[in-house]
Amino acid sequence: MERPLFPDEYFMKEALKEAQKAYELKEVPVGAVIVNRDRIIARAHNMTQQLMDVTAHAEMIAITSASNFLGAKYLNDCTLFVTLEPCVMCAAALKWAQLDRVVFGASDPREGFSRTSTSILHVKTRVVTGIMEEEASSLLKQFFLERRD
Repeated sequence: MERPLFPDEYFMKEALKEAQKAYELKEVPVGAVIVNRDRIIARAHNMTQQLMDVTAHAEMIAITSASNFLGAKYLNDCTLFVTLEPCVMCAAALKWAQLDRVVFGASDPREGFSRTSTSILHVKTRVVTGIMEEEASSLLKQFFLERRD
């Protein structure tokens, strides 16, 4: 396996830019990018409010975008970078998309897929956690504090 040109933090910063876009739209600030061979092929952020669609999570939108870009339903040579641990719905979609890796920043002990089982992902998918966790958590905490006021 060839060594990537960019560290995981580089792409997580791009996912955080997407999370910031969601924040500015008053969406839960989650951002995602999908990378294929050191190149971002999809960018997305939560759009559940904008689209009035409970399935419009950043990961779901990114999967669709990446599949369209590649002209393929499987994302075997791809990595998803997402600021928050995917929920069970998104993890199931990630399983079917067969990504090589899922890299997330902040854990989600209430809604994240790992609270049920990491085996929900495809058997070949590797998971990396905690990349830029503090930055991702900070944006989420700020968002929910403002909503309480």
